[in-house]
Amino acid sequence: MNSFVYYNPAKISFGENAIGKLEEFLIKLNTKSLLLVYSGEFIKDLGIYKAVKDAVDKLGINFIENGNVVPNPKVELVRELVDEGKKNSVDLVLAVGGGSSIDTAKAVALGIKYDGDVWDFFANGVVAEDAVNIGVISTLPSSGSETSNAAIISNGLNKLGYEDELIIPKFAIMDPAYTLSLPAYQTAVGVADILAHLLERYFTDVDHVDITDYLIEGAIKSILLNGKRVVNNPDDINARAEVQWTATIAHNNLLDTGRVGDWGSHRIEHELSAQYNITHGEGMAVVFVAWTKYMANEKPAKLAQLANRVFNVDYHDYTETEMALILSDRLKDFFKNDLGLKTTLDELQISDEHFEIMANRATKDNTSPVGHYIPLDVKRFVDILKLARS
Repeated sequence: MNSFVYYNPAKISFGENAIGKLEEFLIKLNTKSLLLVYSGEFIKDLGIYKAVKDAVDKLGINFIENGNVVPNPKVELVRELVDEGKKNSVDLVLAVGGGSSIDTAKAVALGIKYDGDVWDFFANGVVAEDAVNIGVISTLPSSGSETSNAAIISNGLNKLGYEDELIIPKFAIMDPAYTLSLPAYQTAVGVADILAHLLERYFTDVDHVDITDYLIEGAIKSILLNGKRVVNNPDDINARAEVQWTATIAHNNLLDTGRVGDWGSHRIEHELSAQYNITHGEGMAVVFVAWTKYMANEKPAKLAQLANRVFNVDYHDYTETEMALILSDRLKDFFKNDLGLKTTLDELQISDEHFEIMANRATKDNTSPVGHYIPLDVKRFVDILKLARS
């Protein structure tokens, strides 16, 4: 196990009427000017918009809103909101929705306190010195961004991340009832994203990490079980609660402690979603089926362990490579048959036309391999994409 410092100050209000804590949170942060960031009119249907507006009106807080967030959030909107935030002296950016709204809010919070272009944090190695407060009302269990230190923003074909404890939200409000009306597809891709976050953390070279191994395995078992439940019975509020809390646990960095996760699969998917604007969770389903198949023949040990502990594949019956391939098949079965997602690039109508371009972009022309379990250079990156075709 590696040495570590763990820090996560996010305050969480979870469960029925969790939004009842909003006014208290705003007072504690001494909020004077709030920017509400969201996507679409659903927040009004859920009663969230009214709850926020009632709170800011009661407390005399200046209120600005923008509902134009899109999936794979764009730096252009971030820049626009940074300007609005500066003009209105915004001291809290409140995101309502899923990862796209939250990551937009995080980037805006950075930009308001910065004199340069906000893209500098994502592409040019600039380290933030300050950020305005961030709050979250989560309605889409998926990214875990509600308590994470990371944000992902797109600029054309470049989809890049920034990590900093300054952008861990001060509070997150999570009421599983808000997720009951999610379309089946959004529920499924959210579950796939949660599982992907757990898998990325699991595949590590660090030894003596039994505690986090078992925690991740338990979380994987939970998301496999409750992912099926919410797909088969969308009104199961208990399964909805399990999925929503797992999303947070999967990405609040507790499961990173003492270990180094892989994250190569995410870098592959970021190129795919930047190039083709596919949905992140479905992209992760495609990539992880291919990545595990590739690693089965390159470095199967950790994959075999997961196959044994989660899917009961016996070491006495198979080689580690065979066990790793069974793991790939089991993941494909879950994504495809249980969640109803596509698991190949062919199904997404993506050819090999841009494979080399994406691999070179991700690895900075083969000078900076991605991932840690086996660092992926251009050749490995392309080989995995080829396996993802069908």
